[in-house]
Amino acid sequence: MTGRYLKWFFAGAVLFLLSTAAFSQTFAYKGLVSSWLTINADTDTKPQLGLRCLPEFSLGKALSQKYNFDVEFSLNAYGTGTINALDDVHTEGKVKPYRMWLRFSSSQFEARLGLQKINFGSASLLRPLMWFDRIDPRDPLQLTDGVYGLLMRYYFLDNTNIWVWGLYGNDEPKGWETMSSDRKSPELGGRIQTPLGKGEIAFSCHHREIDVKGLLQGPEPDNIRIPENRYALDGKWDIGIGIWFETSLFHQQTEHLPYTWQKALNVGMDYTFNIGNGLNVIGEHFVLEASRDVFGSGEATKFSALALNYPLGLLDNITGILYYDWENKDFYNFLRWQRTYDRWSFHFMAFWNPERFRVYNTQPGNNLFAGKGIQVMAVFNY
Repeated sequence: MTGRYLKWFFAGAVLFLLSTAAFSQTFAYKGLVSSWLTINADTDTKPQLGLRCLPEFSLGKALSQKYNFDVEFSLNAYGTGTINALDDVHTEGKVKPYRMWLRFSSSQFEARLGLQKINFGSASLLRPLMWFDRIDPRDPLQLTDGVYGLLMRYYFLDNTNIWVWGLYGNDEPKGWETMSSDRKSPELGGRIQTPLGKGEIAFSCHHREIDVKGLLQGPEPDNIRIPENRYALDGKWDIGIGIWFETSLFHQQTEHLPYTWQKALNVGMDYTFNIGNGLNVIGEHFVLEASRDVFGSGEATKFSALALNYPLGLLDNITGILYYDWENKDFYNFLRWQRTYDRWSFHFMAFWNPERFRVYNTQPGNNLFAGKGIQVMAVFNY
């Protein structure tokens, strides 16, 4: 555990003790334990065993008939063992805060401060608006690291809602980012979402300073922080089938990077066919392009994705996800069978992908899904 994490853990523990003394009647404790085994047919990728524990503590108090105060604190503790040979197992592990926030809320307003998940948008498989989270649709647990910041949301009676956020102290890449933010510079942004016809439409924006120290070739500029502005428009409607779009525009204000504009677009739809227990189909097409000028051309990535979900019964569910890389003519295949009980769930996953994994190439741990292999996971919720 790093010094920064240790400091946050200590502060969270003190807050936990103080809050327990004041609000012990609303204390709740839950969490999950998961274990997995990944076997890859690639001779360079060794079998891996893993164990993860996510304990979660929450406290709450009604301050009045209108206002509430609550606290959540959780840890992400995990360890892995890579099996090089029967007598050669490489192990590593980590314990870090997963969520650690305080919230003041009413029926129409909330302010949440601390380490939290912030995500929004309409797409589900390939998301231009994956700005602050890294939720992978293949992950049965839907885990993602949080960000440190303050999020405020207000909900109007007509379902319009406004989000305002400020982030600080986040020095790891988030979402699609390949370069980290300067941890000593605040990040600011917001979002407004409003009903439109049988759906809704939203506009989002965000500003941050990129820390490029040691990343640029040649002499470094006097200012090693590069301003970046993001803008996005997204919408979703139900017209018998569900349709949506997400589009985003990034601008990095510098002459020291080969591409200073990034444009992304996702269009998608979903429909549940009346076949057996109901077959849900999701289709999306995604384009990401980096260029020197806003209207110019540059390096482009194009993916299409298809997801099928079918409940086999009360306990069993099967999901298949197919990606196609139009630039490299590659298919990515993923299949998961899931059985769920009250507290237990079991997942058997198979994947057949190119040796170089380009989908979600900013995600940590994607090398496990490169090539061909299987993963078995057991999850216990308590």
